[in-house]
Amino acid sequence: MKEKFIELMEKSLSAYTDEHIQRYLATVKVDGLTEHGFPRLTSNIGILIAHGRRNDLLAIFIEMMDFCCDAFVNNAKAANEFSVREIVCCIYELDKEKAIDEKLIAKWKQKITQIIPEKCYDVVVKEETDNVANWAIFGAVSEYARIWFNLGNNFEFVDRQLSCQFKWLDENSMYRDYLNDEIHQPIVYDIVPRGLFVLLLCFGYRGKYYEKIDKCIKEAALHTLKMQSSNGEIAFGGRSNQFLHNEPWLIIIFEHEAQRYYKEGNLELFNVFKSASARALKVTEDWLNKKPIRHIKNRFPTETKHGCEKYAYFDKYMITVASILYAAYLFFDDSIKPTLVQDSEPVVFQTSKYFHKLFLKSGGYAVEFDTNADPHYDANGLGRIHKDGAPSTICLSSPCPLDPVYTLDVKELFAFSMSSAILTSEGWLFGADKNSKYQVIESKTDKKSAFATLLCSFSNGKEVKEDYIVNENGVSITVDCDGDIG
Repeated sequence: MKEKFIELMEKSLSAYTDEHIQRYLATVKVDGLTEHGFPRLTSNIGILIAHGRRNDLLAIFIEMMDFCCDAFVNNAKAANEFSVREIVCCIYELDKEKAIDEKLIAKWKQKITQIIPEKCYDVVVKEETDNVANWAIFGAVSEYARIWFNLGNNFEFVDRQLSCQFKWLDENSMYRDYLNDEIHQPIVYDIVPRGLFVLLLCFGYRGKYYEKIDKCIKEAALHTLKMQSSNGEIAFGGRSNQFLHNEPWLIIIFEHEAQRYYKEGNLELFNVFKSASARALKVTEDWLNKKPIRHIKNRFPTETKHGCEKYAYFDKYMITVASILYAAYLFFDDSIKPTLVQDSEPVVFQTSKYFHKLFLKSGGYAVEFDTNADPHYDANGLGRIHKDGAPSTICLSSPCPLDPVYTLDVKELFAFSMSSAILTSEGWLFGADKNSKYQVIESKTDKKSAFATLLCSFSNGKEVKEDYIVNENGVSITVDCDGDIG
């Protein structure tokens, strides 16, 4: 099973032709290192070489590795907090497998030991009151990777980076990214910091903030189970939400928790988390099996950038799939065989106001609502219906925003979700509109079903009550209001 991660890493890399890699290297030689896509590509080529794959890229890999290590030492400001961990793990794999000239490995190790965090990284915390978000955790993880592999020893820097992070946790221990509008928090920017916390603990961190980190991971992981769709996908909501590297972050969190509960003797939760991890892995594998490979969950040509924000281009995010798969591989334990189970008990979960989502799951079906959507990414109302075993592309997987900040080829934009509409003398008003508001009146479960009642309030003061029942028979929706219903 563990070898599956390496196979999928190689599939991710196969999206880059040899000519593409050569062009990429030529570009960074001219422009310098400007972001973390190139070090990630370098690292994953090296890891595959360490595992006896892609030896055809050995010569160019050595050149790429030299370039990255020199850039770190020369303090090139290129989001190195993302990249140092990648290169350190690559060195670890090559050294462990004795896959390359030991003199080269010694040279790269020596350069990595020269890193001065305050000069190498873009985001450096000075004190606990700093308003610094998840980049600080990336820096902490990179530094602790150096410590784990005996290439650094700056424990104080790691704790300082972590010191200002816990104020961003909501009442569910979900992570709020202060760089976003406070009321519209993206799901991915909750998942990734918690995945980074997991990596810190897996690298051996037991410092000043160990107990806070462990508490956050344990509490929020149980909620993440409830938010995962029945076919394994991350919940929709906010920026960076439909990329192939999203589900591998779920794998990292779920595998860590599976090991926790196995050690505690809770085999029921062990099997639940292992099953959730397996579903997330299947989502990733299914998309990587499609040809040609894309870095986002759509089939538009890569050059159109359809569905991508400005920062989310192919060179950065395609190889990120391999990067996060490797992080999951590094700590994956396949010596313990789980009993894979489907979601059994009906589930209702409502997030804090910062994420404004409601989830119902039962009988193999999963639905997700947004009650106060960010109009740049989502729309109010029922935004997802998934069924276990059914491709997510055959039904609604995410809503359509009114004012998207990602690339689309649609000329006349409008908000879309499964939601109520009312006919007025001036035309239709839609629940999906940003001026409409949703409120969860009631949500509950019984032995076989999940239920919710939502109230949709329109801009003219009219209201529609929506009742939902989710069970093995499907999703039932009943609406009730005065006047015409759409």
